[in-house]
Amino acid sequence: MEQSFKWQKLLYLSCILFLLHVLAGCSFVLPITEVRPLEERVIGGKGKDKVLLVDISGMISGKKRLRAFGFKEKPSLISRVKEELEKAEEDGTIKAIVLRINSHGGTVTASDIIHHEIKEYKKRTKAIVVTQMLDVATSGGYYIATATDRIVAHPTTVTGSIGVVAFKLNAQGLMEKIGLADETVKSGDKKDIGSPLRAMTPEEREILKGIINNMYERFLEVVVEGRKEIDRERLKDIADGRIYSAKQALDLKLIDKIGYLDDAIELAKEEAGIKDAKIITYARPSDYRSNIYSSSDFQLPSTINLINIDADTFMERFNTRFMYMWMP
Repeated sequence: MEQSFKWQKLLYLSCILFLLHVLAGCSFVLPITEVRPLEERVIGGKGKDKVLLVDISGMISGKKRLRAFGFKEKPSLISRVKEELEKAEEDGTIKAIVLRINSHGGTVTASDIIHHEIKEYKKRTKAIVVTQMLDVATSGGYYIATATDRIVAHPTTVTGSIGVVAFKLNAQGLMEKIGLADETVKSGDKKDIGSPLRAMTPEEREILKGIINNMYERFLEVVVEGRKEIDRERLKDIADGRIYSAKQALDLKLIDKIGYLDDAIELAKEEAGIKDAKIITYARPSDYRSNIYSSSDFQLPSTINLINIDADTFMERFNTRFMYMWMP
C-alpha cells in the first residue's frame, strides 16, 4: 500500500510538471508589426557636435526579442548595437558615444561580438567611447566595457564577475523516478557530451573544463588589453568570478571613476576635446525619449501566458551553455 501511494504521488507530480509546461506554451500571440528604422532624438545639450547614448541592457545574446504584447519585434541586442554604430559612423558630428551598460552578462559569443564591434568602430571613426555602468555590469557586461576608452561606475554599481560558467542540469534521477529512460543513439561516446539526460563522466568534465579555460584566458586578454593599468598576474588574483562594488572596482583599477551619467557624458566630451554637444539617442518611431535616462530596452512580455512561466527559458536551462554571466 505504501509503495502504491508513493508511485501515485510521483505520477501526480509528473502530471503537474507536464501541465505547467503545456500551459506555459498556451499563449495568446498578437500580430507583430515590421521593425522601423532608427531615428535620431535630441534629448539635451547644444552645439554642432553630438554625444550618442547607446544601451546595452539585459541578457547579452543574439536572440531576437518581442515586446509590448507581441505588437513589435525587436532586433537582437547584437543587431541593434551594430545598427546604431553603423548609423553613428555615417554622422561625422558624433564625437563620442556613452554606453549605458546594465547587464549581468550573457553568452560568450554575443559579448565578444559587441566588444569587437565597438573596437572596430573606434578604429574607423577615432571617436571616443565611454562606459557608464548602472545597476549591474558584470561578466559579459564588463567584458564589453573593456573595449571603451574610459569606464565610469554609478556609486551603487555591482561589477566584476570575470570568468566563464557553463550551466548544466542533470535530469537523470527525475527521469528514473517517473519511468523515463535515455535511449540516445550516437556515433561516438562523446557525441552527446553535456546532455541533461545523464550524468557527465570525469573525462567529459575535463573536456568542458578545457573549453572553459580557453574562454577564460580570452576574457583575461581583453581585460589586460583594455585596462593597461592592471598587471596580468595581479588580474588573476581578482578574476576569480567574484563581484565588486564600485569603490572596490576603483581601488582594483577595474574602472576609472565613480559618478553619474552626467559625469560620464562630461568625461566623453572632455576626452573628445569638445566643450558643447547635443546629447542624442537613436529610437524607433514609436519609442519615447525625454531625457538621458530614457532607455531603449524597456520590455513587456511578448505573450500573455496563462501562468507566469517562460517556456523557452525553462527549456533552455536544460542545455549546456558557455556564459560570461553572473547568475546568483
